[in-house]
Amino acid sequence: MRLSATVLDTPDPPGLARFYQRLLGWPLVEDTPQWARLRPGDGGPGLSFQQEADHVPPVWPAGPGDPRMQLHLDVEVDDLDAAVAVAVEAGATVAGFQPQAGVRVCLDPAGHPFCLFLPGW
Repeated sequence: MRLSATVLDTPDPPGLARFYQRLLGWPLVEDTPQWARLRPGDGGPGLSFQQEADHVPPVWPAGPGDPRMQLHLDVEVDDLDAAVAVAVEAGATVAGFQPQAGVRVCLDPAGHPFCLFLPGW
């Protein structure tokens, strides 16, 4: 068995795929209103985006009764401030709660949390 991809639910698969394409620089290899896929050039696991019209974004950090994230993506960067600026320009928001100095928790356009972090964190 080999892991092929992580799949994120979203009401807009093409839009979320283009957001992550901007962050990661991976090519878009499939693009339909219901399903989109990004794959890295090295053939490693990619990201896929599945249409979910009733997607409810998780809350970060979650409190009692809040929708909780099932996973999050960690993205290593060389310059944290520059990476946050690119993410925000592409459509992310910076989460209000930041648990660590060398990490920035952001929310993608569908509300999925992801972390930008410096090497060594």
